[in-house]
Amino acid sequence: MQQTELQQPNINKTPTQQQQFNTNQEKTNMKFAVKTWCKSGRARVGLLQLSSLGIEIETPALMLTTRKGLPAFISPDHLSFLPSPDSRLLQFSPMHFMECPDLKTISNIGGVHRLLGLQGYGFVAVPRDSILSLPEGSSSNKNGASFETPCGRFLVKPLEYMKMISSMKPDLWVSLADEVPASVTVKRNKASVDRTITWLDACISLKPSDGALFGSIVGGCSVEERTRCAQEVAKRNVSGYYIGGFGLGDSFDERSTFLHAVTDSLPKEKPRQVCGLGLPEEVLQGIAVGIDLFDSTYIYHLTLEGFALIFPLNDKCKQDPQLRAMASDYTKINLKATVYRKDTSRIVEGCMCYTCQNHTKAYINHLLNVHEMLAQILLEIHNTHHYLSFFRLIREAITEGKFEEFRQNFIQNRRGHLLAASLGTFEQESPMR
Repeated sequence: MQQTELQQPNINKTPTQQQQFNTNQEKTNMKFAVKTWCKSGRARVGLLQLSSLGIEIETPALMLTTRKGLPAFISPDHLSFLPSPDSRLLQFSPMHFMECPDLKTISNIGGVHRLLGLQGYGFVAVPRDSILSLPEGSSSNKNGASFETPCGRFLVKPLEYMKMISSMKPDLWVSLADEVPASVTVKRNKASVDRTITWLDACISLKPSDGALFGSIVGGCSVEERTRCAQEVAKRNVSGYYIGGFGLGDSFDERSTFLHAVTDSLPKEKPRQVCGLGLPEEVLQGIAVGIDLFDSTYIYHLTLEGFALIFPLNDKCKQDPQLRAMASDYTKINLKATVYRKDTSRIVEGCMCYTCQNHTKAYINHLLNVHEMLAQILLEIHNTHHYLSFFRLIREAITEGKFEEFRQNFIQNRRGHLLAASLGTFEQESPMR
């Protein structure tokens, strides 16, 4: 596929002006403080404040993954159905806007807040989003990072990336990174770290006066390179840290070692964001080593395929004891399955989301099978509400000093349910039955 190289913006600075950019302290409306540490471990509860918007969000928190600034299936008027303020951090990729509208138009409007009419929400700009803006490490070079998008493959240089950030005016933004898959060579992995650090320095020198910068940390499947990158980024004047490179071929079992290597090298008073950890078990793994912010691509993929989250959250949200293995793994159910065609119950009994309060499994099954978009709207509302509630329970467990107990119970129950489901399927298919 042909790769398009973006036009370099005209950013003319005299040496004196450039020096001022390098020496000025970062001005940001973001504040972060750790409120509670887990008694045994590194899990923590923090408070992220965006003073210009009047938003206070407790961490660990879920950032809603978006397409061009909005969740894939939830319109602006339906965002109010989600728990607030937990749902007020929206993550987007500047690469989504490569086709239109152009950057000058976005800047003239006043940035993404005014473009979308969502002045009461915080926007987080991340080059990679794992949905529409995928890093293409084989095409990246020393000049810039390559991304595969619906509009084609683009090579984005630091100057061009900063032009996007300046025009869109996000509240938090991540520096440009060279994220590579786990299968790359040692030499290529080292080069990705060198480039990411170089590009971070370029982003710092050109950063706008507002917006909080999160420095990118990469290193692939190398403890040494991840440690080196984290130590170098920690020396820079940044407001937080973005830990990238996960979800690109690395395994769940080895990931904890890499996360520990990174967090050991970072100051404790600044927030940490991660990309590529979406499953409930992966979220718990990240929180256990002190990660504060997560993306929600997991919700997007579940919704797109017709799945609804159903794992129990508390005594008010009860799980149906008669869930069938063919349509459920006891974490989610496939509402396209015929077993739900006449099911008049809610997705989760006791759930307070708009979908569960107003609709049944049978209705959503019908919508899915006739390809009505309302099915995805209702599913994304439920799945987002359910996952935000999951994060709330995690914060409560940390505050009460019971996070490790919560984590182990969740994982053990999940494994037990998967085993029961697999055995149930085996028994149904066995010729002896």
